[in-house]
Amino acid sequence: MKIAIIEDETPALNRIKKMVMEVEPIAEIIGTADSIESAIELFSKHKKIDLALMDIELADGQSFEIFNHVKVNCPIIFTTAYDEFALKAFKVNSIDYLLKPIDKDELKNAFYKLKSITTTSINYATKIDDFLNAVNQTEAKYKKRFLIKSGTKLLSILTNEIAYFFAQEKAVYLVTHDERKYITDFSIDKLIKMLDPIDFFQLNRQYISSIKSIQSIHQSFNGKLKVSLLPNIDDEIFVSRERASEFKNWLDA
Repeated sequence: MKIAIIEDETPALNRIKKMVMEVEPIAEIIGTADSIESAIELFSKHKKIDLALMDIELADGQSFEIFNHVKVNCPIIFTTAYDEFALKAFKVNSIDYLLKPIDKDELKNAFYKLKSITTTSINYATKIDDFLNAVNQTEAKYKKRFLIKSGTKLLSILTNEIAYFFAQEKAVYLVTHDERKYITDFSIDKLIKMLDPIDFFQLNRQYISSIKSIQSIHQSFNGKLKVSLLPNIDDEIFVSRERASEFKNWLDA
């Protein structure tokens, strides 16, 4: 069995490689990739791949983008740290997923499932298309970008550029990772419904933060958590005792 592994974290890659060889000793790992670009090169170079283990979140984007550039006609086991991706889309035949950290028994079951399928009559490229359609339908409810007015200009800000939102007096501001600040047309309550909960969390009535902007967290009085954000802001930001557990679970997903 010829296997390709797409994973951008070296410790995770080494662990998966070791686990694969323990579960399937006769397997041959023919190549690895740590980005969308290198994965495209890998699939272009190797036409005969029996299985791909593919992390969803790569440093340069989601691995789903790979399928827009190269034909992949082999079964795929997606790996992800977020159980939000464990959607009905993964029930598409011959496509599986494993939650990180990967459990050896679960990997063994995934291999067993693969072997139990009659592969000769399956068009995996079609299955991947079905899967991507299901994912796109699920993700459609979350905004990918915000149209912002800046003077006489209109700017399109991608959600992955946004560090946090905050309410001040009667306005709500959007702050980007590179410290640009704009007024938005939405309230905090409306914004949290538009944003992917994997990436954004409402800290309190004034702040919504992206996962990448959490600089530090400290225990505070009465069970509250004090949060520091990047870019830095003068306000003291607290997560209530009632939401502290939910916040920790979000960070640890």
